[in-house]
Amino acid sequence: MKYCLSLLLVIFTSFMLSGQETLLHCGKLIDTNNGKVLTEQTVTILGNSIIKVEKGYASAKSGQTIIDLKSKTVMPGFIDMHVHVESETNPKQYLETFTKNEADVAFTAAEIAERTLMAGFTTVRDLGGSGVNVSLRNAINNGTTRGPRIFTAEKAIGTTGGHADPTNGFKKVNMGDPGPAEGVINSVDDARKAVRQRYKNGADLIKITATGGVLSVSKNGDNPQFRQEEVDEIVRTAKEYGMHVAAHAHGKEGMLRAIKAGVQTIEHGSFMDEETVKLMKQHGTYLVPTLSAGKYVAAKAKVKGYYPDIIIPKIEKVDATLKKTFTMVAQSGVNIAFGTDAGVFPHGENAKEFRYMTEYGWSPMFAIQSATITNGKLLDMEGQLGVIAAGYLADIVATDNDPTQDITTTERVSFVMKNGIVYKQ
Repeated sequence: MKYCLSLLLVIFTSFMLSGQETLLHCGKLIDTNNGKVLTEQTVTILGNSIIKVEKGYASAKSGQTIIDLKSKTVMPGFIDMHVHVESETNPKQYLETFTKNEADVAFTAAEIAERTLMAGFTTVRDLGGSGVNVSLRNAINNGTTRGPRIFTAEKAIGTTGGHADPTNGFKKVNMGDPGPAEGVINSVDDARKAVRQRYKNGADLIKITATGGVLSVSKNGDNPQFRQEEVDEIVRTAKEYGMHVAAHAHGKEGMLRAIKAGVQTIEHGSFMDEETVKLMKQHGTYLVPTLSAGKYVAAKAKVKGYYPDIIIPKIEKVDATLKKTFTMVAQSGVNIAFGTDAGVFPHGENAKEFRYMTEYGWSPMFAIQSATITNGKLLDMEGQLGVIAAGYLADIVATDNDPTQDITTTERVSFVMKNGIVYKQ
């Protein structure tokens, strides 16, 4: 019943907004461009675009509709730069590799996408799956199913035995020898071919695992896993195909190699230090902290049997440095992009990242800007996403309280509009 009512709301809203203007009366409006909270604003929307923002509550003219958000704080739709829409944490997740069919993954992903949208995240960057993420992106774009706007890396690229090797932990007879087609490389030529294969498969960007990973079934979670020439070739080829590169990286050496190669973002950055920060500033590299993932896995590591035994020491090692590392990072002035690693923790709880960012020293306004205007620019959607202003897409969310005063209100979004269509009111 809840889904049917929600669907009727979307259909009705699409019909109503298709040829007429809608006025949003906003009690407060966050100007992410200038870092200010404005009061008593009217946002005028036509189709999927914002055509005007003005002071005061404008009266409706003939053919216009008003949505009353006078008791709310209104801001651009949130953008999460690190999610995995094809899966979600659970004690049987490692077994599901062998039990779930592609169709099972697709149905799971569709439900996850809708849950993410309803949490206020109107755009996400999916950093690695099986390829279902490409089909889901297309289905959302053509209106077949509901969810956020997706920019996807399709399958992440790793090395043999590395964090993105899909056969880690398998018995030998099932390991085989995955190569560039499966996102596994061991040479410069492999690197070039793997990037081109991702492009062929429909990826929007490239994700590499520059170091070991915490949750892969392998011993080392932070060793470098590409030679410099390999990551150089990945970034070079990606640029030739018009794609950015995101680098999963926990350990220092792997981060340094990725930054020197010219990746756009470092994901996680668990063992960053002053040298890493300095190099990131020199290259204009952004860090995506994914604090939510670190917090969640540290808690679940205490639940016996939730993760394979080989993973527990890696979690404990990262958890021991989390507060020290990110308190330093928050004070360093390094570029920050909002991202959570949703899927490692339950989807729909992405907004907890705002709370964790403020705990480590970033201001509420900075956190909101990182999830809106900053991420819009990194997705090459500057002038379209991340700001409520004329000419931008009508991706808009609202909360009952002012998040600059109570950042946890972002976890309880009460209004969601994407592309001018109301999905939650």
